[in-house]
Amino acid sequence: MSGEHTGFFYGTLMAREVFYSVCYGQSDPPAAFKQMHTFSPALLEGYCRHRVQYADYPGIIAEENHRVMGVYVTGLTDANMVKLDYFEGSEYKRQKVRVQLLDGEDGKPVEGEEKEAVTYVYMDPKGLERKEWDFEQFRKDKLRYWIRDGCATEDPDDKAAVDGETK
Repeated sequence: MSGEHTGFFYGTLMAREVFYSVCYGQSDPPAAFKQMHTFSPALLEGYCRHRVQYADYPGIIAEENHRVMGVYVTGLTDANMVKLDYFEGSEYKRQKVRVQLLDGEDGKPVEGEEKEAVTYVYMDPKGLERKEWDFEQFRKDKLRYWIRDGCATEDPDDKAAVDGETK
């Protein structure tokens, strides 16, 4: 069954293989799991994405006159949210935002398509580099390290996270 939560992902989780690895423990889960989610390009206004120092991943912080391209994902279950919170860790705070869905690859807004979602905002701006994080560079150079099937991203003390069940 599909979940009621929605998310806006702007970093490693934009790669479906990473998303599935975090939420289901495998980069290519059965079709039933894949069909639970939709993935749409989206834009978050008023934030800027930066590289986290000494890391493969980015963080976003509020910054006027900036915007972040990412992916709006639907169908997130309570169990998915537990796993995503654990994956993001204490460096990030889950926060509700409003994102604008985009129409295809041309990047033009779909009129009236603004959605609420949760995203993860970086807690320590001093830990960010001033340069933008590059998703395509991540896919090319680092993705393979982030999609190991069976990789333990779950909190072993949380039965919902381990079993993939909804509380």
